[in-house]
Amino acid sequence: MDLLNKSILELKTLLDNEEITAYELNKFYLERIKLLDEKIESFLYINENVLEEAKLIDEKRKNGEELPEFAGIPLAIKDNLVTKEMPTTCASKILENFNSPYNATVVSLLKEKGFLIIGKLNMDEFAMGSSCENSFYKKTKNPWDLGRVPGGSSGGSAASVAARLVPASLGSDTGGSIRQPASLCGVCGLKPTYGRVSRYGLVAFASSLDQIGPITTSAEDAALLLSIIGKHDIHDSTSADYPEKDYMSALTVDVKGMKVGIPKEFFGEGLQEDVKKRVEDAIDVIKGLGCEIIEISLPHTEYGIAVYYIIATAEASSNLARYDGVRYGFRAEADGLIGMYEKTRSIGFGDEVKRRIMLGTYVLSAGYYDAYYLKAQKVRTLIKNDFLNAFKQVDVILTPTSPTTAFRLGEKSGDPLQMYLSDIFTISLNLYGGCGISIPCGFDSNHLPIGLQLMGNYFEEEKILKLAYKYQEVTDYHKKIPQL
Repeated sequence: MDLLNKSILELKTLLDNEEITAYELNKFYLERIKLLDEKIESFLYINENVLEEAKLIDEKRKNGEELPEFAGIPLAIKDNLVTKEMPTTCASKILENFNSPYNATVVSLLKEKGFLIIGKLNMDEFAMGSSCENSFYKKTKNPWDLGRVPGGSSGGSAASVAARLVPASLGSDTGGSIRQPASLCGVCGLKPTYGRVSRYGLVAFASSLDQIGPITTSAEDAALLLSIIGKHDIHDSTSADYPEKDYMSALTVDVKGMKVGIPKEFFGEGLQEDVKKRVEDAIDVIKGLGCEIIEISLPHTEYGIAVYYIIATAEASSNLARYDGVRYGFRAEADGLIGMYEKTRSIGFGDEVKRRIMLGTYVLSAGYYDAYYLKAQKVRTLIKNDFLNAFKQVDVILTPTSPTTAFRLGEKSGDPLQMYLSDIFTISLNLYGGCGISIPCGFDSNHLPIGLQLMGNYFEEEKILKLAYKYQEVTDYHKKIPQL
């Protein structure tokens, strides 16, 4: 039985009709992980107990007991979402062997629906990076070309789904960390509206930007998972008390007459020619679906990178102050308390994390707060106003997800500024707080995937999901699987 291109709903049907057992399904994915992940290195931890959990589900099904809706379907999650049964390291030495006393809210919601967590996925350390090369433990490879990066920071989440090691995964997006790796790996990555999904149990990087979302093979599966995890949570003060939605039902609504904005700022210098051509082809397809294409402007886009790296590093320097060797995680032996702090953080953090902590501490310091941090917050408001004005004219904004396809391992490691520019098309949306999705729209001359980004206004995920779904009904890029 070919399981590789089965959606979550199709797997559910197979289980419900007893065409396959939960044990057989999880054994299939576990064996695939063990066979292929030596090449890709997307998993940091594999849950060996998943087969016993699957057996219990099969016994209950055989006895006619009531089961949760998606009982037995495996998923994997990024290693910055805390789990009781598995370690949570954030791909950092400083959290080596850390075990959380509780599950993240999204993990609890998935478990309540019967999903089995098959493992934890590699990432850039503390979600800081655009290539998944900053992990303390391993460097994840792109399944389409093992000499290239999968993108970051949710590189393990995207690579595992692209290689069909799992049907779907969860990642986190601070400046494009779901959408950019989804683009580079040829899968579907959804960043929900800030506050739509609870961040309780997500290890914080930049608290005003972070958001959890699904990485899947299709817009349909993204809609399904968002319907499950998109709930208000009293444990998270930033969780929006907003009506829950059934995003699956929105997929059937016609997109004819939908207004799609094309911002001119996203099609200029630095955009790879293959990427530009495939995105333009996608615009023609969307026009053929009956959508109205409108040129718009997001004039402050050019300041997005600078604003993001001031605000994100400032928040990171505050959030990462808690890792001091006292309460949890790695502790270095040293003379005196201050010495222990310094040695623990010096050994425990990687270079990129140290770089961002230092930059964030600098922009928050007394002499530079007004010149950098305060000014960045003011420009963030200008970027927000650009989006608000655009969404008065259009329903959805369409852009490339990444300016290039996957670059080679090590190609940008020595040049942080070039690495930061990898997220140039995704960062502004996080500063705004709206929703966005990346879906595959073709391949370049090296047969590397290209991503199409659809951005929506606050809590209008149904619009971008609907358009993504309709696009995937008439194209098959999301069904392509890398040959490993």
